[in-house]
Order: sequence, then structure tokens, then C-alpha cells
Amino acid sequence: MFTGIITGTGHIAAVQPLGESATHGKRLSVVPPAGYLDDVGLGDSIALNGACMTVTGMDTARTTFTVDISAESLDKTTGLDQCGPINLEKALRANDRLGGHLVSGHVDGIGEVTHFAQVGESWELRVLAPQALARFLATKGSVTVNGASLTVNRVADLPEGCEVSINLIPHTVQNTALGHLRNGSKVNLEIDLIARYCERMLHLEPR
Repeated sequence: MFTGIITGTGHIAAVQPLGESATHGKRLSVVPPAGYLDDVGLGDSIALNGACMTVTGMDTARTTFTVDISAESLDKTTGLDQCGPINLEKALRANDRLGGHLVSGHVDGIGEVTHFAQVGESWELRVLAPQALARFLATKGSVTVNGASLTVNRVADLPEGCEVSINLIPHTVQNTALGHLRNGSKVNLEIDLIARYCERMLHLEPR
């Protein structure tokens, strides 16, 4: 489990295929901030842009770690098959503060940035989510964008999907990889965990 509070920004330094066919995944080498791996061991979970991954290796100096991503995970996520900046979050501990919201680290869909511009001291981020996720998105509700827990300010239901408008404060832009987004950027989305269960309970027909 995670909270959507980014604990560091890293960089995918290398992407290595694990086989020659499309059924094979990839191995990522990730460079985190200095000291980030001091309390991390092999087998621990770290979310990369909102996708929960298992640490499969570390160099002796603990300056780089590797994760193996299956072809299925690559197909259901974006931004994990190429080098570049990335949001990191270590798995939630039982005594940690729940600063964001309950996040599972399972990507529900891929969205597209339709607008990203500064407004006053903050930035307005608009993301077009797939139509299938529209029923889970609500004004003042929570959504995870590339692993960051964010509050939805407005929702617009459009023929091509559901556009959510989000306000990013300077701290968020400066301390996450969201500041690298541009119009047309693809992002990983995870809807609110509680909304997911509520939808299931409301629509499950009793036997």
C-alpha cells in the first residue's frame, strides 16, 4: 500500500529487454536521490510513477536499484519503458502518516495531459481520463497521477473521456516529476480505492 505522497524523484537510467519477443518484459535501472535506499532491501516494494514494483537488485554503493517489469505491466502503464525522470514512493509502513489517500500501486488507466499552465503561483493540470474511469472521478475527490495523490477541482464529461482539472502548488511541481509534463504527455492514473469498492457493492446483483 501507498499514500500517493512522493518520497523522492529518481531517474530511469537504463532499460534492458528481458527477452527478444513481445511477451518478455524489461529490466529498469533507477537512480534515486542520495540515501534513498538506506532502508530498502531486496524484495521491497517501490512505486514508480504510481506502479508498484519489486526491488530485484541494488549496486553495492546503494546508488542504483533495478526492477523487472512484465510485458503485462508495460502494456497497462506508461513512462516505464524509457529513460527519464520518475516519481518514487516507498511502501507504506503501519506507523506512517496517511498524508494522501489509500493507494494500491495498481494503474487503472492511462490519461493524457490536455492543459498544463501556470495560474498565479500554482499550475493548472488537466488530464483526459478514459471514459471507463469517469464514474470514479468526482469534484473534491482523489485521483493518483503518476503516483501523486491529488485533489480533483473540476470534472468535465466529454464524448472522448472525462477531463479532470487539478491544481498543483509550487511544492508539488518542484518536488515531483509532474513538473516535466507537457500537453500530450501520457500519465498513469489510479482511481480512489474506496470509490472502487463502492461501485462494486452498488452494482453487484445479489444471488
